[in-house]
Amino acid sequence: MHAEIITIGDEILIGQIVDTNSAWMAQQLNNAGIRVKQISSVSDDKQHILTALAEAANRADIIFITGGLGPTKDDITKNTLAEYFGAEMVENKEALNNVTRLFEKYKRPLLEVNRLQAQVPQNCEVILNKNGTAPGMWFNSNGKIYVSMPGVPFEMMYMMEEEVIPKIKSLFKLPVIIHKTILTVGEGESFLSERIADIEDSLPAHIKLAYLPKLGQVRLRLSGYGEDEVIVSKEVNKYASKIIERVSEFVAAEEDVPLEKAILNYMTERRLTLSVAESCTGGYISHLFTQHAGSSKVFFGGAISYSYELKESILGVKNETLWQFGAVSEETVTEMVEGALLNFKSDYAIAVTGIAGPDGGLPGKPVGTVWIAVASARKTVAKKFTFGSKRQQNIERSATGALSMLNTLLKDVEK
Repeated sequence: MHAEIITIGDEILIGQIVDTNSAWMAQQLNNAGIRVKQISSVSDDKQHILTALAEAANRADIIFITGGLGPTKDDITKNTLAEYFGAEMVENKEALNNVTRLFEKYKRPLLEVNRLQAQVPQNCEVILNKNGTAPGMWFNSNGKIYVSMPGVPFEMMYMMEEEVIPKIKSLFKLPVIIHKTILTVGEGESFLSERIADIEDSLPAHIKLAYLPKLGQVRLRLSGYGEDEVIVSKEVNKYASKIIERVSEFVAAEEDVPLEKAILNYMTERRLTLSVAESCTGGYISHLFTQHAGSSKVFFGGAISYSYELKESILGVKNETLWQFGAVSEETVTEMVEGALLNFKSDYAIAVTGIAGPDGGLPGKPVGTVWIAVASARKTVAKKFTFGSKRQQNIERSATGALSMLNTLLKDVEK
């Protein structure tokens, strides 16, 4: 079964909000064995919506629509769907009871504009919204299924999980889709592709390999399709094991998690701790770790030491080191990371110092020059990187470089 997702709203097209609904829906559909063929966003314009629906029907078996179901005049999806299907609008008793119940719960008067929320195209099956006033709608027309849901994420998510996907599963026999993701770090996709070319060439037609690069990382995703979950899963894992063995020195995780989460999991299992000394990254590395629940088992914290004074007073960097070699130097980053180990009493530490830009470059140290160090009680490693001129990219690249170096240092212990 092929699906298409259409999100409706001018706010998406002008960049006022990010369309997180589509990504979440695509993931849920894929897990259920439904392949998404296309995702598109259209404006709050009747003709645009009608065209998008007609075009989607030529590509997909089931079309998911979110947005434009609110009570205000700019929410036109429901009336447009009625026109598309040539149906009259009628008041649905269950939907009205749901709206009434919600307004009574919050002790607010039911306005006529809210009562209109209970009106739906006559040919739809109503999906009650237990978290809001706009009902979802299920249409079956000319062999195609259309599901319209609110754009409010938590309302849509409930409908998808509790009502829509279970209904689809009850109506259709869906194929099995098994994904296996291998997170690699420190090597580019072209090199990885060359290393595993023979394994990729040996994949059967129902198993595909995708390369997903991102700033010093590459996720290798194997996707298997079939009817028997056990058989497909076994096949996918067999080829994944071959790839992992071939590029083991670059593998950070054998699951689809961010690099920092893979490191947290690894260190948690071994009861290891980590601290940081950040300069040009300004706390970004700390944020990457602390956004994950349970990070406190590993992450102690650290210092954002932008100035010479804080590098000296908090981390113990020598004054003469700073004035002789500068803040952006191997000598300074080494003293920063070793100072973090000593003062914060962690098993491992990261230090980053550099020129993020867009200004601040010096002779011999252009914008994008970054020194990164990682250390344990037994070993310290420092490395110079030269990135570009874009500040945010330099911060993100610095973080990725630091995580990559830490991952390598952690794995070196096991050799």
